[in-house]
Amino acid sequence: MKKVILFFLISILSIDQLQADENKDAQADLLFLKIQELEIEIADLRNQIESQEYLINKLIDESVDSKSAATDDGLEDLAIDSNIRFKGIEDTQSKDEVYKSAINALEEQNFDRALLLFKYFVESFTDEEKTPLSFFWLGEISMIQNNFEQSNNYFMELISSFPSHYRIPLAHKKIGDIYLKNNDVVMAKEKYNYVVREYPDNTASSLALQLLKNME
Repeated sequence: MKKVILFFLISILSIDQLQADENKDAQADLLFLKIQELEIEIADLRNQIESQEYLINKLIDESVDSKSAATDDGLEDLAIDSNIRFKGIEDTQSKDEVYKSAINALEEQNFDRALLLFKYFVESFTDEEKTPLSFFWLGEISMIQNNFEQSNNYFMELISSFPSHYRIPLAHKKIGDIYLKNNDVVMAKEKYNYVVREYPDNTASSLALQLLKNME
């Protein structure tokens, strides 16, 4: 009888040991699978980083031509700016960084750099608010630099591409200013009258009306 009980106990212990070994094997397998998953994730991240670096280098190469890169300090500074990316990646942080840098340059009256950054923005990003404002500031800066033809082109781009934007009345008024600076009084009056007629409640209308009075 004692032998039977002893055999039974030994059998139970053996079964428990087998189950424990099986559990250990299962845990080891699970750990191995998790390690494999992590290795795959790391490999994917490495590929993404390499792809990002390639795209960044590519966009920098595309953004400046070989002749102007050596002489234009603004372009060199632009390449140094952190978190900047352009074609191929619609990244909100990069977009905001570029626009913020452009506004800062504008506030500091560094018009060459501001022009470069705003131009870089409109060529590389899409944004319902910042893109039309960038075209407006491109027009304004170009007018300050007496590049009236380019200024007119930027204001017209804003008007044609974003006809409902709140800067449109002022853009029309600015085109009138360009005519006036070019001594085309007839076209200037025509544009100012257009602003007064089409946007009577806008501040641009008041400005245009005052200029019309001054021209009498």
